[in-house]
This record gives sequence, structure tokens and C-alpha cells, in this order.
Amino acid sequence: MENILLLLKEEAIKELEKASNLEKIQELEVLYFGRKGKLTILLKSLKDLPPEEKPKFGKLSNEIKNEIFNAFSNKKIAFENEKLKKELETEFFDTTIPGPSSKFGHIHPLYQVQKEVEDIFSNMGFSIMDGPELESEYYNFIALNIPNDHPARDMHDTFFVKRKKQEKHGGFVMRTHTSPTQIRTMEKYGAPLRVIVPGRTFRYESLDATHEATFDQIEGLIIDKDISLAHLKGIMAEMLSKIFNKEVTVRLRPGYFPFVEPGLELDFSCLLCDGKGCKTCKNTGWIEFMGCGMVHKNVLAYGGIDSNEYQGWAFGFGLTRLVMMRYKIPDIRLLSSGDIRLTQQF
Repeated sequence: MENILLLLKEEAIKELEKASNLEKIQELEVLYFGRKGKLTILLKSLKDLPPEEKPKFGKLSNEIKNEIFNAFSNKKIAFENEKLKKELETEFFDTTIPGPSSKFGHIHPLYQVQKEVEDIFSNMGFSIMDGPELESEYYNFIALNIPNDHPARDMHDTFFVKRKKQEKHGGFVMRTHTSPTQIRTMEKYGAPLRVIVPGRTFRYESLDATHEATFDQIEGLIIDKDISLAHLKGIMAEMLSKIFNKEVTVRLRPGYFPFVEPGLELDFSCLLCDGKGCKTCKNTGWIEFMGCGMVHKNVLAYGGIDSNEYQGWAFGFGLTRLVMMRYKIPDIRLLSSGDIRLTQQF
């Protein structure tokens, strides 16, 4: 076997030395390295050797294979260099011509706006928090004043995950809002608190131009002494005015959410008609924006905070909807389509 391998190497090197062009080298590569090439067939036959001989000839065959392969590579490089040299001697090549330009990626509009919102709230003293997208029923529902038999569960079309239930935490779901991180933050840091929680959320939705199964939200929470809804109204008017680069008026009206009491809806003045009424605002002059309210005392208790000493408010709005309004994007599905024609515009 050793003599056969050495003779094959000698034969391949001699044939390679006779090759006068790249086409001939490629033919020889097929002859020796192809699926039915001489070296390929020989290497396959090594499996039939006695076990005690396989290590010795296996090592030798690899060395010879690498020698032949390197000889072919060096020969091809030499031919290519010679070809290039001749082309440069006979043809004009302008070395000052710029090479092909690199294409730069684009930050998705969702995350552009998210960063702006984070910067605005950071400048107002808020911390940015993050939490898991796979949540327990305890954090997603129970600790937010939504027990198992609460009718508000019907408001959340939920993706449940098959996983062993735990005594305290129950089953597991893809979070339907980012509010669970509020409970986690209260448990970890106590009061006072001033945080926002951006992130992806998941609902089992029928997809259309305004509904998606995966969308982004931003939740906010302030816990302190002597906190009122006046602070909420002022902060949201400031945030929206900076996002839209235009003074925005906000209003509060009653609304129901199980984790706040009283619960409120916050609207802002329609920017397309300046509050005069149009199709976008359904001729009301106002755009429905988010739910909010004073944090329910049960939620404070689940977070380990004494409601007799502290109070606060919370809000939650759809970042996806905010992006659609800002950039006049007509279909929510475009934001998760992966179509680079959308992101290239921003």
C-alpha cells in the first residue's frame, strides 16, 4: 500500500508539471480528486486494511493527499499570477477607480422610535427595564390583579406554552403585555420607582391591517409618595410633543383595566387635522392612545409595596401603533414582514 501511494504521488506531480494551462490543471484535479478519481478510490480502499495497519497508512495517505493538493494549488496560483501580469502589461488599468461601495443596513423604524422614547424618559429620570418574553401566569395575570376566574382573562387571547406548572406560578405564556416586568421590578427594587419597560408582546390575534400576533409595547410605572394623575398627564404630553416635534394636547377619560384604580384612557389631539376632525380620528379630533391609571393596591401588595405609604400610576401603549402614526404606515404587518424596501426608507 505504501508503494502504491508513493507511486500515485509521483505520477500526479509529473502530470502536473506537464500542465501548460488552467484547463489542464482542472482536468487533472478531476482525475485525481473527483468522485471516481484515482486518489479518491485509493483512499476509500483503506477501510479494507487490517485494523493494525489502518493508523500507519491512514496518516501516510493524508500526508500524500495534502502534498498533492498543495502542489495543485500552487500551480494554479502561479498561472493566475502570470495571467494577471500579462493583462497588466498589455491592458490599461486605472488603479484610482473606487471599488464597489458597501451597502449599509438600516435600523428598523420600531427601534428608532423605541430609542427616542427611551431617551426622552431617561432625561425625565426613568430607568429602562427588561424582562422575559416567556412569562408565568403569576406574573402575567395573577400579580396584576387578574386571578384565574377573572373575566379580564377574556381580554387576553394568549399563547400558552406546554410546560410543567408550578405551585405559585401556574402555567407559562408568551407575555400578553410588558406589565409583568413592573411586578418583577417592584419585587427587586421596592419603592420609590420610576421605570419604563419596552418589549415584544404576543396575542393570538386574527391578522389584519391593524392587528398582529407579535407587537411592541412600552409600559411605564411611577411609585412614590404624593404622586397624582397630573404628573402622568404632563409627562405624556411632553413625551408625545417630542416624538412628533409638535405641541400635543392630551386628555384623560374613564376606562377599565384590572391593575389600576381608577382606570383611564389617554387620548391625544389629532395631528393630521389639528383637532378639527378627520377620517383618521373619526371626526372627534382625538386619537386613542393608551390605557393608564393609579396602580391598584392589590398590585402594590403583590410587588411587596405598602399601599398606605406609597402610591403611583402606570401606563401602557403600543409602540407599533405609535410608529404607524408617526410614519403614516397603513398596515401593521409591514413592520414584521422583513421587506427591506420598508426599512430602507428610514
